[in-house]
Amino acid sequence: MSAPNSDYDPVEVTPLRADEVERMRDEALAAIAAADTVEAVKQARLHHAGDRSPLALANREIGALPPQARKEAGQRVGQARGAVSQAIAARSVAVEAAEEERMLAAERVDVTLPWDVEPVGSRHPLTTISEHVSDIFVAMGWAVAEGPEVEAEWLNFDALNLGPDHPARTMQDTFWVKPASAAMVLRTHTSPVQVRTMLTREPPIYIACPGRVFRTDELDATHSPVFHQVEGLAIDEGLSMAHLKGTLDHFAEALFGEGTTTRFRPSYFPFTEPSAEVDLLCHVCGNVPGVVETCRTCRGEGWIEWGGCGVVNPRVLVACGVDPERYSGFAFGMGLDRTITGRYEIVDLRDLFDGDIRFTQPFGVGL
Repeated sequence: MSAPNSDYDPVEVTPLRADEVERMRDEALAAIAAADTVEAVKQARLHHAGDRSPLALANREIGALPPQARKEAGQRVGQARGAVSQAIAARSVAVEAAEEERMLAAERVDVTLPWDVEPVGSRHPLTTISEHVSDIFVAMGWAVAEGPEVEAEWLNFDALNLGPDHPARTMQDTFWVKPASAAMVLRTHTSPVQVRTMLTREPPIYIACPGRVFRTDELDATHSPVFHQVEGLAIDEGLSMAHLKGTLDHFAEALFGEGTTTRFRPSYFPFTEPSAEVDLLCHVCGNVPGVVETCRTCRGEGWIEWGGCGVVNPRVLVACGVDPERYSGFAFGMGLDRTITGRYEIVDLRDLFDGDIRFTQPFGVGL
């Protein structure tokens, strides 16, 4: 057996040279310092302190050295590996602490905030404006009356002077309830509530009738087969168009603000005579010259079509058992849906019926 080579020069083993060991150590320390996550530290440990790391492979070369060279090389490699291990341990503590801080910051709960994080509910504007309108008339001393949405043909048409051949009776306007012999319809207006009141109460009568009505219109941006109205009826001795005008002016001012007025344009309705269309002074531009021309709400007209009205036709009074020689009255009706769309510049009427809570949220709990 040959004796160990006592003349073996360790400098010739490249991984064990002092400058090479320092390079591997410095490279490992730089990689560890750059690791900013737990996973990155894990990869740095694998690459620079694992079994296949440069320093681990260099450590294996020590056995090939002569005994007199092993001590110095072992100390050199051991110190480098120790420095790397300490750096990894220190970096692991720092990175884990930093990640815990980030996690705590992300999951932090502000205990000073309100505990109730559920979204606040909102009421539908049609419900709110209907109640607001009712409050206006109750404040005037009127009563609020309601009736069924499926009505008898006589109450919806005949009692209101709408004869058998009137166009409104056709399928173009009215939803009829089968069988035809039942003579029942989905009410086309809330006027049957007025008829029911006159049949069951003695004058004087002052009632407002808000409610849902039905007509065979197509559903589009400006029409709906289901819409909402408020109608008013006053029956007393000596009532005239002057009382009607004053009532509507007060109603308009209470609903749209001080200074709002109405105007009448001659029209025709079977249940009133004389009859008029009611226009509302534009509550946006006020029909002021220089402003009205560019107003989007009234389209430069200065007035907005609001509804219909008139003095109750004596034939209606007779049909409802009211003496037309002693009593007179007036009636009016406005659409609540278009009142809302005009007041809030809602372009598409369908938004009122789609059920999207994003539409109702801005209205909160009041108008």
